[in-house]
Amino acid sequence: MSTQHTHTQSLTVTLEDGAALAVSVRGAGQAVLYVSGLGGAANFWNPCLGALAASHQTICLDQRGIGQSTRGTVPCTIEQLAQDCFTVLDACQVTSAVIVGHSTGGAIAQAMALMRPNRVEALVLSGTWARPNRYMQELFKLRSTLLNNNPLEYASSAAFLSYDPAWLNDNWSVYDAMLAQAPLQAATQHIIQERIQALMQFDRSDELANLKMPALILGARDDLIVPSFLQEALAAALPQSTLKLFPHGGHFFPVSVQDDFTQTVIDWIDGQQLS
Repeated sequence: MSTQHTHTQSLTVTLEDGAALAVSVRGAGQAVLYVSGLGGAANFWNPCLGALAASHQTICLDQRGIGQSTRGTVPCTIEQLAQDCFTVLDACQVTSAVIVGHSTGGAIAQAMALMRPNRVEALVLSGTWARPNRYMQELFKLRSTLLNNNPLEYASSAAFLSYDPAWLNDNWSVYDAMLAQAPLQAATQHIIQERIQALMQFDRSDELANLKMPALILGARDDLIVPSFLQEALAAALPQSTLKLFPHGGHFFPVSVQDDFTQTVIDWIDGQQLS
């Protein structure tokens, strides 16, 4: 996919509880806020941003306690993370935006749309879900235990769970990087554990029928972390939804099928004729 060079602006957004969020802004035009998943890092979206920033303003952030952002003091809930995102939009002088959320980021995007629907022009909900379910409860219980007992194996298993096997077999540098960044420190483990608790407690599925903005629901049929039947259920719960399931890609399909994912998002956003 061809892209053009766009200038990246970096800024720090300070929140009321003292957290300082690292934010990057690229491009101009329709504002699109990208919200990553459990890992919470802005750089998850790096493979996708060049193409979108050629014709849109893209905004990414390291969520509180992640990457270059500090933790602050308030409890970590999905609603708090959604409020953090609104503060970022305020700092960027963006009144309303398209919200693209992957996995936990999709829960955050749903919370944003329910909290302030007038500020969310459209939703792209990627590899996410409408409500907790037995599959995810058991999986994240396992992952949480592994994180406590063997963080290196937690990082290793995350790679195998998250990526399409053929793609990972061609990109072992990604696996090596995940091991190098394994959460070996107790403070880092605590941040991940509170984020797991937040995502498993989030359930506003009874309110989704109230959302009237257009929504694109994306998934991969071989996703082992948030299976595609959960995207089907989410699409059924949203009145103005379009569902697309990629045949493969694993949970991190925005990376492993990067070109297809990015072009799908661009075409859909442009097709909405948003203000």
